[in-house]
Amino acid sequence: MNPDLERLQAYPFERLNQLKAGLKPVDKAPVFLSIGEPKHPTPAFIAQALIEAMDGLAAYPATRGTDALRECMATWLIQRYQLKSLNPATEVLPVNGTREALFAFAQAMIDCTAKRPQVLMPNPFYQIYEGAALLAGAEPVFLNLEAEKGFIPDFDAVSSEQWQDCQLLYVCTPGNPTGAVIPEKVLQTLINKAEQYDFIIASDECYSEIYQDEANPPVGLLQAAANMGNDDFKHCVVFNSLSKRSNVPGLRAGLVAGDADLLKAFLHYRTYHGCAMALPTQVAAAAAWGDEAHVKDNRDQYRQKYQLAKETLSPVFPVDIPPASFYLWLKTPIDEQAFAAQLFEQENITVLPGSYLSRDTATGNPGKNRVRIALVAPVDACRDALSRLAALDYRA
Repeated sequence: MNPDLERLQAYPFERLNQLKAGLKPVDKAPVFLSIGEPKHPTPAFIAQALIEAMDGLAAYPATRGTDALRECMATWLIQRYQLKSLNPATEVLPVNGTREALFAFAQAMIDCTAKRPQVLMPNPFYQIYEGAALLAGAEPVFLNLEAEKGFIPDFDAVSSEQWQDCQLLYVCTPGNPTGAVIPEKVLQTLINKAEQYDFIIASDECYSEIYQDEANPPVGLLQAAANMGNDDFKHCVVFNSLSKRSNVPGLRAGLVAGDADLLKAFLHYRTYHGCAMALPTQVAAAAAWGDEAHVKDNRDQYRQKYQLAKETLSPVFPVDIPPASFYLWLKTPIDEQAFAAQLFEQENITVLPGSYLSRDTATGNPGKNRVRIALVAPVDACRDALSRLAALDYRA
């Protein structure tokens, strides 16, 4: 058995279930704001495309996906990030959601025979990054996200020795759980570092289509690369998904794009991995990537919920609306686990303690006294939950 399996920590929601075990909530309608699972309706045209493509179940799908899907994804990336070009044959791959791909990518890219392979990642973070690093035989290095720095990792504090040992850098922009967007200049600095020290940047951009300013969508890694003349995206790979963008978390449809040499190796790995996307899913995914009207409507609903959060919670808690994502990274007046437990007991609302998404470091745990609130429930349910949260009679 792989001994590194013992190094994997309990998943955040396992810890949350343990926290709630034995607690008896009041008799109020439960509202779950802990998991980033969109609850807006799936657009009907996506479901219809899936139904109409069911004949595809009779054929084995190719790991690289159909030409039609890759072309659709490349077209979307070019238009969304104002790229000059993107080769659908070599620079785009379909994946079964970003979770699967973010994990598998480290397994394919890390050279575990190196002396001290390291994977740098934000802290707090999507737990897949840490698990992927450990099971690839690398050491995770945590870069704390602090409010004073806009919840952007302090990359200037990374030593030259750490950059030298780094094989893979995970970034998440817009961030989970903070909603922070890494500026283009910072991304370009990282690309220069990747060139200098020969590591790969894996940019998790699955929240890229949920943002506040309709005229200012978040910049992406490929966009930053192209704008500095890196038109072949060397050292750069992005991960995106339809789950949040199109309210289809159960479709398990995403994409990986960027450096053709890296994607060639990743495709080679995936042919053994056995992770080809079903043909009906590919047809539905192509339909989703090809439409923007439903995505704008999705953003409008999240903006409405953020406005409700600002109006309802500001008299009680400091509320900062992030530029993107659908999370509130709320600062709690008491210990975050106690806060989450009391909110569950008194109001039957479930949120996630921030420390469950973070790791202790020499400068502390950046998830301490924070909870992540996922504004994924329908507008009316969020309005009710936010009112109950504001009325919480918490005790130290």
